[in-house]
Amino acid sequence: MSERTEAPKNRERIDTPKEHRRKWIPRINLESEAVGIVAEKIARFSGTPQFLIYLSLFVAFWLLWNTYAPASMQFDKAELGFTVLTLMLSLQASYAAPLILLAQNRQDDRDRVTAEQDRKRAERNLSDTEYLLREIASLRLSLSEVATRDFVRSELRTELRSLMEELQAAKEATDEETESNHR
Repeated sequence: MSERTEAPKNRERIDTPKEHRRKWIPRINLESEAVGIVAEKIARFSGTPQFLIYLSLFVAFWLLWNTYAPASMQFDKAELGFTVLTLMLSLQASYAAPLILLAQNRQDDRDRVTAEQDRKRAERNLSDTEYLLREIASLRLSLSEVATRDFVRSELRTELRSLMEELQAAKEATDEETESNHR
């Protein structure tokens, strides 16, 4: 090959990005199960009456402190509209919304898996039920061809009568023969 088409191995290519490795910040896998579990726990707690009571107590304490405490101890002035409290509540809400959405997405995934398992279980149950119905139908057909106790008894009675009649006829015939031989 010519020297123009061959790229030197020791030179970096310009059209590919250089890989940067962060040595001082550990890489966190945001798709991991642990992150999802923590997000769900936070989202679940933020939807409880306990959280609402804690948040209400915190806001009430904040408002009372910054309204009635000595001016030197107040850190969020009422004249400014409690800007730090507003900022904190906005920050809490901006984190709560994505956490709730993440928890809902994870729940949707679990529901989808559960629904798929339920569908497969229902299909198996249906096929098992159809199989059992076919087996019951074949047993019914088999039993319809099997002689019942009453049928066998009636056949035996009929056969017994015909044997008795033959026996009676044979006895009468032998009686007539013996009489004719005695004469």
